[in-house]
Amino acid sequence: MRRIPTSFLFIFSYLFLRAQVSPFIHVDQFGYYPGMEKVAVLSDPQEGFNASESYVPSATLEVKNALNDQTVFSGPITEFNNGETDAASGDRGWWFDFTALETDGSFYVYDPQNDERSAVFEIAPVLFKNVMEEAGRMFFYNRCNFPKSAPFAETNWTDGQNFLHPLQDANCRFIDDPDNATLEKDLSGGWFDAGDYNKYVTFAEGALHDLLWAFEESPNAFFDDWNIPESGNGLPDLLDEIKWELDWLLKMTNADGSVHIKMGSQNFSENTYSPPSANFDQRFYGPTCTSASAAVANIFAHAALIFQNISGQENYAEQLKLNAENAFNYVEPFFNNGTLEENCDDGSIVAGDTDRNETQQIESLIAASVYLFELTGNNNYHQFFQNNYAATSTMTNGFWGADVVVVQDALLRYTQISNGIYFIQNEIAQSATADVNNNWNGYFGWQENDLYRSFMPTWSYYWGSNRPKAAYGSLNHTMADLGFTNDAPGLLRKANEHLHYFHGVNPLGTVMLSNMYEKGGDRCVNEIYHTWFYDGTEYDHALNSPKGPAPGFVTGGPNPTFSYTQLSPPAGQPILKSYLDFNTGWPESSWEISEPAIYYQAAYIRLLANYVSGEPIPTSVFENKKTFQEITAIPNPASDFVSFNLNAGNYGLIVADINGKTIKQLKINGAEQIKIADLMPGIYFVKIIGTQRGEEFFGKIIKE
Repeated sequence: MRRIPTSFLFIFSYLFLRAQVSPFIHVDQFGYYPGMEKVAVLSDPQEGFNASESYVPSATLEVKNALNDQTVFSGPITEFNNGETDAASGDRGWWFDFTALETDGSFYVYDPQNDERSAVFEIAPVLFKNVMEEAGRMFFYNRCNFPKSAPFAETNWTDGQNFLHPLQDANCRFIDDPDNATLEKDLSGGWFDAGDYNKYVTFAEGALHDLLWAFEESPNAFFDDWNIPESGNGLPDLLDEIKWELDWLLKMTNADGSVHIKMGSQNFSENTYSPPSANFDQRFYGPTCTSASAAVANIFAHAALIFQNISGQENYAEQLKLNAENAFNYVEPFFNNGTLEENCDDGSIVAGDTDRNETQQIESLIAASVYLFELTGNNNYHQFFQNNYAATSTMTNGFWGADVVVVQDALLRYTQISNGIYFIQNEIAQSATADVNNNWNGYFGWQENDLYRSFMPTWSYYWGSNRPKAAYGSLNHTMADLGFTNDAPGLLRKANEHLHYFHGVNPLGTVMLSNMYEKGGDRCVNEIYHTWFYDGTEYDHALNSPKGPAPGFVTGGPNPTFSYTQLSPPAGQPILKSYLDFNTGWPESSWEISEPAIYYQAAYIRLLANYVSGEPIPTSVFENKKTFQEITAIPNPASDFVSFNLNAGNYGLIVADINGKTIKQLKINGAEQIKIADLMPGIYFVKIIGTQRGEEFFGKIIKE
């Protein structure tokens, strides 16, 4: 079926459906793949700012074609948790499962009894590319020292050059010796970190790693067509944006491997005008700190591994490698002597405190040692890792979560390198597998423990909760891909729901990206705390201001620790309703809620990247991540029979559907053919367990 052009769909939705969209029916406003699980959440508010509203849905709901209002599917609803109120959201609710609808097109969920309808969404084999483009272009709009000119900047967000006036970024002075012209440095480039115009080294570490991992995990999700100045140069635009930040970090790095920790303004009252080009106050750079060098060693080593495999980027990769080694070698004596600098940032440059404690710095070095060993083969880095990996918080506590992603990713990477030490690889794999399978904290795999289907623990909702929300989704995806689980389909199902959360399946019914109306969003974040798009400017509000904020900025998310308790919401609300679409300054401090940041953005992009290339199609390769052995499904796709090139012996085989439901469970012998003619067409997960040697293979097949 031919897809409806997005522009036409947007106009249709905007003109005819906007006023009627229900606050009680929550769907992914961008859409679903045909073979994807599709569940709308229906909410009846009991607690919080909307507790006075009430909704009891029809027992049967419908899905209607958005162009002709014809019903294409109908089905029953299922009550969540026996009608109990969901503590995190303050809502009771129901689920409406319309997974069986796999027809391409544009649709909405409809309640015929109450005349309530959802936002319009698509079902299509290719989705989210335009969403990724806008999310990626956030970094272009956040570029420092670069004009936002047509045709690259859209009409509402063009702006001239910024922060290249005298004594700004191109001739920046040291904060502790501002009259010394001999210490001037060209520190131009890089991204605005978050809502202000400053640039921070340690804060960039997690963001760059997530973006680099996004490219490694999902290279086919990134294209050379984001309409940035580098588009069409043969390099995926994500890497062009990463390179913009890396080039600035190279300038912040000295020849001896020491790194200046941040740069920006010395007072909160300086460089606060909108747009960025309107600011003329002096800018400063801060001191060198071991935390900055540890972060840079980690970032550069990881980036070098990627750029060395791209034609034309070999010299750049070598530059990154040399600087990574210099930075690591600079910090290592501080580590050996127990003198890592934990209180280096004295706040002379506002605002964020960029210091890292000793544990955090050591974990950056441990992560760097993995990438450097893989990059160089130098056994000194390998020895550093062997000596220290067990001291990471992850290995000490057996806790794999969303708050130490950088070192966790490095530990997991070590399990995959061919020249690693097996017993260490196995120890790491066993730690990860134990945490996933025991699921002590409830965020691995699918459980019915959250009305809005994307549970994370109460302690993960804090300032910037959208970062761990995305990170948990990616972590589930990673553990499934690596085979560190007894239930890969459940983990992938969980990851799907975290993506849907960002796209409107949340108590606010809001896409957690700014101003995405022209990209298919129906209710989006309208205000963000960003100096460019601040309260009272012409960029204030996506719908009520002349220009509104640029699209695609991910906000901080619900924050039950919001400090200004006189404003409710966001204060005094159930956790998931601890949010307000606002962007005012002190004392309301909206930055604790609605400020975007490069690290929230990168975490979301990493999650989204798993879904951009189209409906996941299984390859023929099944992997045993514990032994690195591979087998092949023959043929794949298949219609009647499939077999596997297994060694002789007995095996158990489990076939599950996309929702994790076991369809077949049988014993097989070696290359025995498996009948699949009785399966419905679609994607299935297969797990094969060797009964003699304990091998475990996991992969996907497609039934034609």
